[in-house]
Amino acid sequence: MATSAQLFEEPFDADEYIERLAWRTPGGGSKGGAEAFDPKKLLEEFANHIEELKQLDERIQRKVEKLEQQCHREAKEFAHKVQELQRSNQVAFQHFQELDDHISYVATKVCHLGDQLEGVNTPRQRAVEAQRLMTYFNEFLDGELRSDVFNNPDKIKEAADIIQKLHLIRQLIQEFTAAQRRGEIGRMREVAAVLLHFKGYAHCIDVYIKQCQEGAYMQNNVFEDTALLCQRVNKQVGEVFSSPEMVMAKLIQNIFENKLQAHVKEKLDTCFAELEQYLKNLYDLYTRYSLLKFNLGSDKHTFLSKLIKSIFSSYLDSYMDMERQYLQSRSAVILQRYYDSKNHQKRPLGTGSIQELKERIRQRTNLPLGPSIDTHGETFLSQEVVVNLLQETRHAFQRCQKLSDPADLPRNAYSIFLLLVEHLCVDHIDYALEIGLSAIPSSDAKNANLYFLDVVQQANTIFHLFDKQFNDHLMPLISSSPKMTECLQKKKEVIEQMEVKLDTGIDRTLNCMIGQMKHILATEQKKTDFRPEDENNVMIQYTTACSKVCAYVRKQVESVRRSMDGKNVDTVLTELGVRFHRLIHEHLQQFSYSSMGGMLAICDVAEYRRCAKDFRVPLVLQLFDTLHALCNLLVVAPDNLKQVCSGEQLTNLDRNLLHAFVQLRADYRSARLARHFS
Repeated sequence: MATSAQLFEEPFDADEYIERLAWRTPGGGSKGGAEAFDPKKLLEEFANHIEELKQLDERIQRKVEKLEQQCHREAKEFAHKVQELQRSNQVAFQHFQELDDHISYVATKVCHLGDQLEGVNTPRQRAVEAQRLMTYFNEFLDGELRSDVFNNPDKIKEAADIIQKLHLIRQLIQEFTAAQRRGEIGRMREVAAVLLHFKGYAHCIDVYIKQCQEGAYMQNNVFEDTALLCQRVNKQVGEVFSSPEMVMAKLIQNIFENKLQAHVKEKLDTCFAELEQYLKNLYDLYTRYSLLKFNLGSDKHTFLSKLIKSIFSSYLDSYMDMERQYLQSRSAVILQRYYDSKNHQKRPLGTGSIQELKERIRQRTNLPLGPSIDTHGETFLSQEVVVNLLQETRHAFQRCQKLSDPADLPRNAYSIFLLLVEHLCVDHIDYALEIGLSAIPSSDAKNANLYFLDVVQQANTIFHLFDKQFNDHLMPLISSSPKMTECLQKKKEVIEQMEVKLDTGIDRTLNCMIGQMKHILATEQKKTDFRPEDENNVMIQYTTACSKVCAYVRKQVESVRRSMDGKNVDTVLTELGVRFHRLIHEHLQQFSYSSMGGMLAICDVAEYRRCAKDFRVPLVLQLFDTLHALCNLLVVAPDNLKQVCSGEQLTNLDRNLLHAFVQLRADYRSARLARHFS
């Protein structure tokens, strides 16, 4: 076997392999060998070698199988490790999010602490300066000037400045007020610079803030007035004060605490009973704070967030409850208004165990399980209602995004989505499907109005609108949270439940279509159609029953195309086509055919086949092609029966089926025909 293995070394050539094996075999050479050519030895060597190769192949195959099993085990272990790593990664990601939230929280606290330290340090510096001035003032009262600033000739300028401040601080504030009223920016800047390190500086800023707001709120729009005021002051404070950010922050804080807070309270408290107006006002007020563009220092976002929160905190705490309350009542009003316009009293849909049992039986059978109702073709689905519900939900999503705390946003958005599912999917679509299923007549009904396809069409349109809002407005709010999985699962459950009812309704509707075709055939098809009394005066054309059935089928095919979309069209038409073929196949087997009657049957099937082309489904057309070939057995000469049965379209059919069609011939009883078919 070692030698055999060496013969398989690359590159392998089969002819060379045989030659080398024969050459190595005693008596295997053809010319010039030490021994004469012995075919028996060569045959025996080949047989033994083949047996060795088989054994080698078996060993290699066992080794391959062993390696494959080992590979499968390692693949499963690797997949298990990957799943564990994914779970570990999920846990790590959650820990990372928690850590990130904690870092943000700590950073906010640090910024707040810095603000507090700055707020403590500034008054302290001013208090130290005031204490120093009071010390100097006491020295003047005592008559002893002990401080170096008054005894050092080199500090005479500094001493003069101190004396001036001591005597003119009050006058300086009055001078600043007068300069502000006159609009003298230069003088205001000079006075502010003198007062910068004294207690009067804070009073100077307060006076400035009070005076700049005089006459500022002349319009009805407080936000526009505030924006204009801040634009004007923002430019001026940079020219007057050495710390414009602090002055602007104090101005904005004053505006918030006095003007805007009162405005918000007035706008919201007066419309609290009107939920729609209240929510609109809350959203409008909360989103109209455009003061972030002003220079308030490095921590302006935190500063403004605190101001906004101080005004809106009490309203935001109760926002989501009011949002749900409004959406619940508004959706109910929209639906009730629609049903009232249709003069329709909603039927209670049972949820007990009996109702659930009926639903399961109905989904698995075509039993109506109750009296059929007449809706007069009304689908009880309204795009206007759907658009209104989706619009209200879209506004709720927009408000939710702005007014919710970031940590609560996914949960709040999910609760809004559940309300949409409740009112749109359950109270409207699912209810319409239930009514539509109840209105589908039995399969033996005559001239039935099969409007359930209209329900399917409108339901599909609504599904697209529902899915679009899900992707456009809900997903951005939940995409980075665990709530996304819950939303996707809820959406999947809702759609699957509705698809079950749609499938049930479509199946029962197809049964009604077939029942209507049966009725046409039963009333229009005569036995004499296929065994005419006068065989010589028959016009070769399709029968009246065939004409009416085909007209009905074409109408239903167009109805299916109009009601379905995508692959659903082919799926439903395939099912309808298969049932249509089965009906015609069984119908044709009810008659006995003369020679001319067989020709009429072929003409009918040819017309059915032309009708089947409208389905644009290869399977349906193939079925009618085969049926057309079967009908040829009704008219073919007895001597040609075997040849026809062996044709391309009939050769694979069951012989009993072929025999059943041959038996439909009026001349089947003749010994000659039976002999030819046997």
